[in-house]
Amino acid sequence: MAERIDGKAIAAEVIASVKEGTARLLDEKGIRPGLAVIIVGEDPASEVYVASKSRMANECGFLSVKRELPAATGEAELVRLIEELDADPKIHGILVQLPLPGHIDAKRIIQLVAPEKDVDGFSFVNIGKLRTGELDTAFLPCTPAGCMLLIERVRGRDLAGLDAVVVGRSNIVGKPMANLLLAADCTVTIAHSRTRDLASVIGRADILVAAVGRPEMIKGEWIKPGATVIDVGINRIPAPERGEGKTRLVGDVEHAAAEKVAGAITPVPGGVGPMTIAMLMVNTLTSAYRSAGMEPPSF
Repeated sequence: MAERIDGKAIAAEVIASVKEGTARLLDEKGIRPGLAVIIVGEDPASEVYVASKSRMANECGFLSVKRELPAATGEAELVRLIEELDADPKIHGILVQLPLPGHIDAKRIIQLVAPEKDVDGFSFVNIGKLRTGELDTAFLPCTPAGCMLLIERVRGRDLAGLDAVVVGRSNIVGKPMANLLLAADCTVTIAHSRTRDLASVIGRADILVAAVGRPEMIKGEWIKPGATVIDVGINRIPAPERGEGKTRLVGDVEHAAAEKVAGAITPVPGGVGPMTIAMLMVNTLTSAYRSAGMEPPSF
C-alpha cells in the first residue's frame, strides 16, 4: 500500500516556518509582509478562496488587505487600483482572483501586477525566469511549487535522472510543473487528454503529476510500481451511495487502485490543495525579504 503524502501536515510545517520568518523580518527591519487580494464580482467559489487566503495571511502575521469590487467595475478602475498597490511599499504581494467579469481583459490585468509583487507567478517576467531556469529570482506558481515540495519530501532533493510525466498542459499547473521538474534534472514528458497510448507513457513515470481536470481519468493499473503520484485534480462527482443529490470529491487518478501500486500518493482532498495557499504565503514572505535587502528563508 502506498505512503499517503499528507499535504495538510506538510503545509502546516511550511506555515510555521513562514511565521518564524515574519517574526524575524519584523524584529530586524520593522517590516510586516503585506498581501493584497483583489476580487471583482460575487463568484461564490472565488469568495471562498479569497477568504481562505486572507485568513491564512492574518494567521502568518501579514498585513492582509482585501479589496472587493462590484461586478460592474470598469477595467480602468481596476487598473488604477493595481497601480496604487504596485506603488505601495507596505504591499509585497498582489493577487487578482480569477475569473474576472467578461468585460475585463484578464490577461492584461495580470500583466499589470509588478513582477516583484507577482506572488501568483503569472507575469511574463516570472514565467520567463522559470522557463530559463532562473529559479532563484523568480516567483514560482503556487500549485507547482507546492507539488515540488511534496515530491521532495518523498524522493529527496536529488531527482536527477528520474522519469517524470505531467498529465496536463495548462499555463497554471502543467507547463510550469514540467519546467520545475526539468530544472531538477528529471527527464520530463508532458502528456494530455489527446496523448496516444497514454497508459504506456504514464507507465514509465517514476514521478507522475496529474493535472488534467478529468475525474479518475488515470487508471491505477497504468501506474508504475513504486511511483510517486501527485494528484492535482479536484473534481466533484455524484455520490448516490451517500444519499440523493450527494456528491464527493475525487482526483484525476483512480485513487483506490493506484494506491495499491504506487510508492506514495497524495489524497484528494488534503494533498495538493493546502500546499497552494502555503506557497502563496512563502512567495509573499520572499517578496518582503527581497524588498528589505535580506536573503529570503528557504523552504
